Amino acid sequence: MLEIGLYGLGRMGGNMARRLSRGGIRVHALNRSFEVTQKLAAEEANITPCRDAKEMLAGLAAPRIVWLMLPAGEATEAAINELSALLSPGDLLVDGANGFYQEAMRRSEHLSGLGLKFVDVGVSGGVWGLANGYCLMAGGTEPDVARLQPYLQALAPTPETGWLHAGPAGSGHFTKMVHNGIEYGMMQALAEGFALMSAKQEFELDISAIAELWRHSSVVRSWLLDLSADFLKNDQKLDAIAPVVADSGEGRWTVLESVNLGVPTPVMTLALMSRFASQGKGDFANQMLAMMRQGFGGHAVQK
Repeated sequence: MLEIGLYGLGRMGGNMARRLSRGGIRVHALNRSFEVTQKLAAEEANITPCRDAKEMLAGLAAPRIVWLMLPAGEATEAAINELSALLSPGDLLVDGANGFYQEAMRRSEHLSGLGLKFVDVGVSGGVWGLANGYCLMAGGTEPDVARLQPYLQALAPTPETGWLHAGPAGSGHFTKMVHNGIEYGMMQALAEGFALMSAKQEFELDISAIAELWRHSSVVRSWLLDLSADFLKNDQKLDAIAPVVADSGEGRWTVLESVNLGVPTPVMTLALMSRFASQGKGDFANQMLAMMRQGFGGHAVQK
């Protein structure tokens, strides 16, 4: 039986463990909370709960594969530092977080000096990945990605679709970064379009019915539209939802990369700026504008 260590059992990691298990792969699972690990192991036949990294590695036959599904940044860095001291030459470490691609390149070079293998994998699919499979973008050497292939195939929608060896180390996270930048633009366009129709009150448009209509043979049909149609069926006004949208690091990295490369990305950039505005980060500038209008034109300022 194929086996793998999986470190990080959050919304994505937990469902990935389930999909691997159901694909006949033994998963040696590790999480910050052992209670979460035990609960998952009780659900799935092929999951072995581990209390710490040493126990996880002891249960794996050499050469080992360990896949990290931890938050990008400090958590992933700390885990890599811990594991690099415990792994043996020839072992393969996989980073599936939404990490910055240059960090993946740095880590690959560092781990290579220790005799360790490294692959960065961009993972898309969200909470639906368990049922539908994940879209996986792998960066690394040809032999390392080939070694990881059976696990990519188990996680993907089918063994032939939904996974790709994107290129050398860093390319998996770079591809996922651009993917998320495109996602920002698509989401923003749909949101603005429905806001425009909602504001045209004289037509009394049923935006739920329009969303459902566009799902069928329309040029703008998409999974994002499917999700929009689902929640609009229950609530077209969204009065209970605060108009605040978080932004992930990948949206920012995409925009910064476009500046570095001199490639114009106005849609993705403006979508990111709209998220900043929703977080109140444009409030001071708007207060400045209100005061300037009052200064030159005597326009009233709302308190």
